[in-house]
Amino acid sequence: MTDSVDLSRVHLIGIGGSGMSGVARILLDRGAVVTGSDVKDSRPVRALRSAGALVAVGHEAENLRLAGEPPTVVVVSFAAIPQDNPELTAARELAIPVIRRSDLLGELMSGRRQVLFAGTHGKTSTTSMAVAAMQAAGMDPSFAIGGQLNRSGTNAHHGTGDSFVAEADESDASLLRYCPDIAVVTNIEPDHLDFFGTAEAYHRVFDDFAGRLTPSGHLVVCLDDVHAAELGERCLERGVNVLGYGTTAAAALHPSIPVGAEVLSSDVTDEGSVAHVRIGDRDLTVHLQIPGQHMVLNGAGALLAGHLAGGDPVLLAEGLSDFNGVRRRFEYRGTVGGVRVYDDYAHHPTEVTAVLQAARQKVGAEGTGARVIVVFQPHLYSRTIEFAAEFATALSLADAAVVLDIFGAREKPVEGVSSRIIIDSMTAEQVVYEPDFSQAPETVRRLVEEGDLVLTMGAGNVTLLAGEILATLGE
Repeated sequence: MTDSVDLSRVHLIGIGGSGMSGVARILLDRGAVVTGSDVKDSRPVRALRSAGALVAVGHEAENLRLAGEPPTVVVVSFAAIPQDNPELTAARELAIPVIRRSDLLGELMSGRRQVLFAGTHGKTSTTSMAVAAMQAAGMDPSFAIGGQLNRSGTNAHHGTGDSFVAEADESDASLLRYCPDIAVVTNIEPDHLDFFGTAEAYHRVFDDFAGRLTPSGHLVVCLDDVHAAELGERCLERGVNVLGYGTTAAAALHPSIPVGAEVLSSDVTDEGSVAHVRIGDRDLTVHLQIPGQHMVLNGAGALLAGHLAGGDPVLLAEGLSDFNGVRRRFEYRGTVGGVRVYDDYAHHPTEVTAVLQAARQKVGAEGTGARVIVVFQPHLYSRTIEFAAEFATALSLADAAVVLDIFGAREKPVEGVSSRIIIDSMTAEQVVYEPDFSQAPETVRRLVEEGDLVLTMGAGNVTLLAGEILATLGE
């Protein structure tokens, strides 16, 4: 955490990003003068302008004076913005403090009960579930999440309640800038090794995160994930308040960890999932509108966090049953000619596996014999090389797969490496390598049959294809 900074005039470089736009929205709600810039115009940028922010398209030094006076602080995501960015350079020359987005979020959370969600997978979904549940329980938390809630269409809110709910991102160790009162760890699986270097270093950051809990705080771990449960056991030995959530079978494997939320049973239906969860002496039934056992576990973690923050379990469960998802998490995009199209952010083999299993369970519950077709875009060359075999296994859960070229994002292409290193090991019934992004909708059209479920999947621009596929099917 940085020393307290003046947040009266804040300039955000990359203001249209999912994380930046959220904190910008909260700053506006708190009366700050907000300026910013991004490489392109976008829906989040336009929404921020409507809310009162001054946003320039393109990065120029003069953008620091969009509001006349220079800002009191400049906020940047060091992972996404190069050090020679002209606005960053100008800020240094003017001796304007430059802080990270995580520092700003820590400042915004100051004075509130910090309810933070960490883990390799499921942070956005679980955080969003907790927000929906706590809102239904009348708690009106402030929140900042990495995706837009489908119902409200926003990714952040300045609430009147005493809790602040947020994701704690481990990808660059920024979660170590917070002091949580309630810290939920959904799972731990080595990732972002381009930053951490080793799996051991990646695991260690979660131990360090737990070490930042307030003295009376609680660590909440998913018992169905062996590494999260082991973290809980290590923290118990250090005297940390630890509670677990998960299935009855998982709880039995870790008897030293007190169970805060026990999933007694769950089933996938054609409309989502239904779960029976015990919190304390209350047995609750939750109807989730999103399928998958991973979502059942996420829901249990969200309920327990909301309960620890003071929410009534019955009202929390009602709110969770009313939760209709977050953008790009098994997000329904439309149906044309009997073909349903969904979009998902999954970009790690474990996430791909969980989403495809949920899709198969959904069509299985429908009993129509529909197929699951995935359009997958690998994200980052380093991740694709590291997990090529695992991606092949995961994608083979689909009946047919269209694999696009690698979305490099911040990485430069690696000579000789393409998505072929994945498809060479795949066993799906039909596998198509489609290097031409613009041809992907037509490729899908040739594959699908009435009743099929199509999933566009990945962390890059593959999300743009969902609408294009629907349009192509409509032709």
